[in-house]
Amino acid sequence: MDLKYPIGKFEFKGEITNSVTNVWIDEIEDLPRLLQNAVKDIDNEQLDTPYRSGGWTVRQVIHHLADSHMNAYIRFKLALTEEKPVIKPYDEKEWAKLSDCKLPIDTSLSLLESLHKRWTNLLRSLSRADIERTFIHPESGEVSVGENIGIYAWHGRHHLAHITSLCNRKGW
Repeated sequence: MDLKYPIGKFEFKGEITNSVTNVWIDEIEDLPRLLQNAVKDIDNEQLDTPYRSGGWTVRQVIHHLADSHMNAYIRFKLALTEEKPVIKPYDEKEWAKLSDCKLPIDTSLSLLESLHKRWTNLLRSLSRADIERTFIHPESGEVSVGENIGIYAWHGRHHLAHITSLCNRKGW
């Protein structure tokens, strides 16, 4: 098993249809509940265990999800309200070292729950034209709203798999 990419890298070659985006939106909606279930019996020592050698701790992964998904939500709103906005990337590795990534995980779990309610409400309201809108990522180029829905559905599952695979390997 590839510990860094336990579910593989994001790939989608098909047409981004309403049924495809609906599945992805459901996955985004389900993430906070799945995360809470995955960590409900984990103690502080386990939370501070890296999911792989050289990787983030479970605690950092959870706080990273909050950071990343807040940024994603804003990027969606920019793409929906501006013409091909250039978004600002951030250094996720440096963010994971900041003091707020040492807080209790409930801080980010409750943030994710609220954020995902707003986010999925927004995503479910999108028209076909909205799905085709784009933003410019300075490193990745032009990204459509539809593709970005898929990327963040994958992103949540990717980091959830980091946590659940660690728990399975450790017998937690």
